[in-house]
Amino acid sequence: MLFPELAYAAASPPGGGVQSMLPTIIMIASMLAIFYFLLLRPQQKQKQERERMLTSIKRGDRVVTTSGLHGTVTNLTEHTVTLRVADQVKLEFDRGSIGRVAVGQGEKDA
Repeated sequence: MLFPELAYAAASPPGGGVQSMLPTIIMIASMLAIFYFLLLRPQQKQKQERERMLTSIKRGDRVVTTSGLHGTVTNLTEHTVTLRVADQVKLEFDRGSIGRVAVGQGEKDA
């Protein structure tokens, strides 16, 4: 006799199902919005800026690879970049291995 009474007491009141789900749905939606604005959106912006930087590279630019090698761009193709790192020394890299374009007075010409 105790079991049916316990099950009846634990059941939600009639018609309260939708109202009790509304705060849960609002909480999940707000967590997804926070996740989007804190994680996904900044990553997308950073990726777009990197793509713009890689497409704007031209001959004569001083660049630094992701491994830290400094050089001057001498040749460009769709997928590769040729860098002059010293006199008579040219190395070919993937375009994606360019970390940044080096600008400023602290950079010296190779």
